[in-house]
Amino acid sequence: MDDFAISIDKIQKIIFSNTIKDTNWESAKLADKSLYETVLELKQQSEKDILAGSRSLIIQLLNSNLVDEFQICIHPIIEGKGIRLFDDIKNSIKLRLIRTKLLGSGVAVFYYEPI
Repeated sequence: MDDFAISIDKIQKIIFSNTIKDTNWESAKLADKSLYETVLELKQQSEKDILAGSRSLIIQLLNSNLVDEFQICIHPIIEGKGIRLFDDIKNSIKLRLIRTKLLGSGVAVFYYEPI
């Protein structure tokens, strides 16, 4: 966990919130534009990946056709509760599997791109 915390702390983050006024985190800033405008701007500025870790952001990005690749991780645990990831998707999205990775923990990562 310490290695993860150290690495995530170094990554620049943009926070989209209607309630937070200060991130109190050196590597995070509050968005000053819409999600759509921010992502389009980031895509033009850099060749680096843009990662979204929030269900609501992922849905908004999907509905705006701004997702270039999915990384879906399957953990070897059946929880049986929680909310569905893709409940609020407006239209069906066809995907093509582009690669897979199996981790020592048993986690399987599937990489897809929309077609």
